[in-house]
Amino acid sequence: MPKVKKLPSGSWHCQVYSHTEKTWNPDTKSWDEHRVYESFTGYDKKAVQAQAALFAHEKNRMKRPDRIKVIEAVQKYIDSKEGVLSPATIRGYQSILRNYLDDISQIELRDLTSEDLQLWIRKLSVGRTPKTVRNIYGLISATLDMFMPGAHFSVSLPQNQRKKLYTPSDADVKRLLQHVQGKELEIAILLAAFGPMRRGEICALTDQDIIGNTVSVNKVYVLDRNNKWVLKRSPKTDSSNRIIVMPDFVIARISDIKGEIVKATPGQISSRFNRAIRFSGLPHFRFHDLRHYCASILHAMNIPDQYIMARGGWATDNVMKRVYFGEISDEAAKFNKQIIAHFSELQSDMQHEMQNGISQTH
Repeated sequence: MPKVKKLPSGSWHCQVYSHTEKTWNPDTKSWDEHRVYESFTGYDKKAVQAQAALFAHEKNRMKRPDRIKVIEAVQKYIDSKEGVLSPATIRGYQSILRNYLDDISQIELRDLTSEDLQLWIRKLSVGRTPKTVRNIYGLISATLDMFMPGAHFSVSLPQNQRKKLYTPSDADVKRLLQHVQGKELEIAILLAAFGPMRRGEICALTDQDIIGNTVSVNKVYVLDRNNKWVLKRSPKTDSSNRIIVMPDFVIARISDIKGEIVKATPGQISSRFNRAIRFSGLPHFRFHDLRHYCASILHAMNIPDQYIMARGGWATDNVMKRVYFGEISDEAAKFNKQIIAHFSELQSDMQHEMQNGISQTH
């Protein structure tokens, strides 16, 4: 383990031999050799030793970064991901760069310590959710991996807290659909609750994507770095690219529409949905929770999880499940019948209740 020395300031300092440089000496007309050392300084003795030891072990492979500040490195990382990551991800990165890096932005990467990062994280955690803090640190971590491969920083992040989200029931969905009947929002709710489809997927859907009783999900609207809704020709993930068999009554509701099935933007869908929830007297839940509703109903019907994931476009990193997805096509028809039967029964009940309500008013 490299030796460290305590400085008068209270910090710890360690030097590690890096390489030998040659410079031309005009007086002696020969090359002079100078040993070059890398310095590591910080208030955490073990962290300084660890960084120095890592450099000593991997100095032939690993170079200390140029004199580049954190904010410059993050911007370069973001620039390198343009056209690779989604516009929404780039927009989120730019927001982090503008709003959350002040305390560490001017520190040079070669001088950055675990203590710097931990103090920044502690301040960042005040008034923000653990998920937000983790997302922000994720950008810094990725940047450090790019510019300082092999470097080790020891930090503690706030523990994630599980949100208590309300999942709507069949009764909630029926009441909501009755409230928005005949409006464009009704179509969005039908596609989200019985698909299930995401907002961006719904807004990107056109009449060309409707074939028989199937809906092809092959594009999505996302916010770009300028906070504008733009059409992305590939969905959120590979698993998002899918074909969904829809109930007949859903297809009937959208079959006569030309062009985009829903003309509203994803943001407009959310604001109109929130207003509909408020005026219908339902417990608060998000438009996205309609996807959770669909998944919970399918799970209660004993539909296999892998088929639920395939229908909803939920991604998995389990290779075996990915392979299995391609082998359940025979079973898919059977499960589709169960799903369509359930949602058709729900719609039939809703029509019956509405007819009873009309007859009682006469």
